Amino acid sequence: MIDLDRAWDLHPQVALRDEPFGALVYHFGTRKLSFLKDRRLLAVVRGLAGAPTARQACASCAVPPAELPRFGAALGALARSAMLVERAPAAGAGDGAP
Repeated sequence: MIDLDRAWDLHPQVALRDEPFGALVYHFGTRKLSFLKDRRLLAVVRGLAGAPTARQACASCAVPPAELPRFGAALGALARSAMLVERAPAAGAGDGAP
């Protein structure tokens, strides 16, 4: 499971391709292929880039709090396979700067 309170992005060498069942996730660097079979998970993965945290990406896709562990585990599997990478905090985030 990933830390849902951190920011995550697709790895720069990863592409998503919509499919009727969800999406294909392909890493051009490692040549790994994954399948997303849940359209809400696909929406969360797409929303990671615009969200300050993975938890917020889940919330913006209407993932209920009771399902966060399942989504965190799925995102964790993507992170372990290098499909997702942790995004560095924005400059000034968390240091008390306005």
